[in-house]
Amino acid sequence: MIGARLALALLRLLHVFPVRLQAALGRGIGALLYLLAAERRRIATRNIELCLPELDAAARRRLVREHFGWLGRSILERGLLWYAPRERIVSLIEVDGDVHLAERTKAPVMWLVPHFMGLEVAAAAVQLFQTRRGATIYQAQSNPVFDAAVRAGRQRFGGSELFTRQDSAKPLIRAIRQQGLGFFNLPDMDFGIKDAAFVPFFGVPAATLLAPSRMARMLGMVVQPVVAEMLPHGGWRVRFLPQMQGWPTDDALADTLRMNQWIEAEVRRNPAQYLWVHKRFKTRPPGEPSLY
Repeated sequence: MIGARLALALLRLLHVFPVRLQAALGRGIGALLYLLAAERRRIATRNIELCLPELDAAARRRLVREHFGWLGRSILERGLLWYAPRERIVSLIEVDGDVHLAERTKAPVMWLVPHFMGLEVAAAAVQLFQTRRGATIYQAQSNPVFDAAVRAGRQRFGGSELFTRQDSAKPLIRAIRQQGLGFFNLPDMDFGIKDAAFVPFFGVPAATLLAPSRMARMLGMVVQPVVAEMLPHGGWRVRFLPQMQGWPTDDALADTLRMNQWIEAEVRRNPAQYLWVHKRFKTRPPGEPSLY
């Protein structure tokens, strides 16, 4: 707990620095992580080898090193999101697209948000730039000090309700129906084969939850993709893309394949900022050896 308190104190201390300096410090943290976090570096390299086989070994190393620079920034810049004044955060976020779509529709809304390094910024932008309250599924942290900081940071603007991943989906669905909450959905992690299917992601079968399609269809949701990116010298851009047309359908598997193909296109657009350090292909079909 002492380590967590020190880390949070450092984030609070550094958040007042100019954003260009924070960006440089974050890249430095990333360079250090690249050297020290050998296992995460190996996972990122393997993921890129699987997903972008057209890259040679030297190009993969460059991409992994760049990725760790963005990863370091994403860690450090949580201090900005958790502690900086609202006005400063708003001034640092560029919003592209239809941020007010959720406000104009009476139907429930799902924001479909893949795991790029600016993910926390996307969550803040949903709260800061439109009025519809949202909800998301939250992975409780093992360290209670850090867990409390994460929860407080994600709820500091009063526009978000958190539901733990350990609970059933019933409270979330009830809140969407009764309170009209939007759902901030993170669809691209490996949570095992329960309620999932092996759907190609960059041509590799990946355990992918079918819940986004099924929930959207059950609740009659409007689905809007949202993608966040970090800008080179500090600050962020959040893109609120047009509503997905013809999605969901009554074929959850086909919907999930289409979703993965969309995420692939976004990753190719900004490969260094995708979450490569996650074991996206950890779960394998029966009898298939580990890819890691």
